[in-house]
Amino acid sequence: MTAMHPSSAGRRMPVVFIGHGSPENALDNNAFTRNWKSLGASLPKPKAILSISAHWLTEGTAVTGMAQPRTIHDFYGFPEPLKKYRYPAAGAPETAARIAKTVTAARVQLDDEWGLDHGTWSVLAQMYPRADIPVVQMSLDYYLPPARQYQIGRELAPLRDHGILILGSGNLVHNLTAVDIHAEPFAWAREFDGFVEFALATRDDDALIRYTREPSAQLAHPTFDHFLPILYVLGASGKEKPRQFNGGIFAGSVGMRCAVFGE
Repeated sequence: MTAMHPSSAGRRMPVVFIGHGSPENALDNNAFTRNWKSLGASLPKPKAILSISAHWLTEGTAVTGMAQPRTIHDFYGFPEPLKKYRYPAAGAPETAARIAKTVTAARVQLDDEWGLDHGTWSVLAQMYPRADIPVVQMSLDYYLPPARQYQIGRELAPLRDHGILILGSGNLVHNLTAVDIHAEPFAWAREFDGFVEFALATRDDDALIRYTREPSAQLAHPTFDHFLPILYVLGASGKEKPRQFNGGIFAGSVGMRCAVFGE
């Protein structure tokens, strides 16, 4: 049976953060991916998707401007079916151009080389498996101050009134050097995830912008690429309170927490 989506006509699109975890979640049927699939079926169908993935780091900010973005397999050591998987969504050049003109907190350049990395397509493969919604991806300027990244999110918010779903994809706890498939969540992982859960629930955006002040932050994020997408999501969501789900910590040190705002 084909999933039915409510119409997005006249509605402001939600904003979503997904803790994406392993690339294998693109093809796996597990508790995490079933919730992604359910979310995709319940949201108004977007006219386009803007994805901000932890896996595209640049100096400066860019958005994909091509008509047909390629599927990027930015990983190794995974099963062959995953390496061969393609997510054939169209691009949205007009949306990309609108973003480049709208954002003033950073100069946004149009990019015709990148495509869709697994931070984007591993999630969309579950949320929108028909790949029938155009997708634009925005890069992360790793060196941009967090407050500026949050401001970019605020400037992206009007896209929601034009049927565009803003999706952040990362992990709110992400320490791959500590991954142990048999481990219970490490104490520092639980501590940082608890900080994030409370700050999201209370919309303490300032605490999340200043996340490096948390004692557990350096262990939870030896690098901060997987945390940064939540800042764009927070900015784009105004002061809407989120529904949080998939709060588990995988393999001791990868937080799968997700949040949807304005659904």
